[in-house]
Amino acid sequence: MRKITVSVDEETHRRARARAAELDMSVPVLMHEFLKRLVPRAGRSEGPEYQARESALDRRCRLFKAVFVDFDARGVGLRMADNLPREALYGSAVTHSDAGPASLPNTDS
Repeated sequence: MRKITVSVDEETHRRARARAAELDMSVPVLMHEFLKRLVPRAGRSEGPEYQARESALDRRCRLFKAVFVDFDARGVGLRMADNLPREALYGSAVTHSDAGPASLPNTDS
């Protein structure tokens, strides 16, 4: 494996360390992953369009995971048992689909 030396300013280094920590990885691993996505492997026909979509997908997955981690931390669940029953949700109002055509108001004048 080849080594690459990169010089960056203090602020960039600080932010890279913070971002790597958020992703539970080191700065060298973060850079390795970045470079792998930047340069497609030989023999693969993935251009920049695919790489941009892949990055967007990775971002969405990370955000979804963060939401679910937050839900777990706060004890928020998405269980069917937590849903309100239909009667509590709509009260005693009758919907058109339940009433059928016979009980619809007459709009002919």
